[in-house]
Amino acid sequence: MIVPSLMAIIVPVVVGLLMGVAGIIGLTASGLTTGFTLAVFLNNSGGAWDNAKKFVEKGNHGGKGSDAHKAAVVGDTVGDPFKDTSGPSLNILIKLMTMVSVVMAGLTVTYSFF
Repeated sequence: MIVPSLMAIIVPVVVGLLMGVAGIIGLTASGLTTGFTLAVFLNNSGGAWDNAKKFVEKGNHGGKGSDAHKAAVVGDTVGDPFKDTSGPSLNILIKLMTMVSVVMAGLTVTYSFF
């Protein structure tokens, strides 16, 4: 987890120095857009897999012990980390990149090539 954390800190600084204000605005906007979309997808799909398992456990599609239940359990195993960790952690990544960009704004304006 050290390398991804360092990338979230180093990339905005390097982009700001190499590409200037326009580059850092593009990085921040694209990170926000893709991060938000991915976080919403992960949260919704994780919840859907959890709900599918509950639906099968109520007796639909054969109920507990059926092949559908075994598949739903596997899906819920994948879905739990989606909704519990991956989606919310992208929020932290977006905030970290944005805050580094704001804190380094003076450095970006002063020393950027463009």
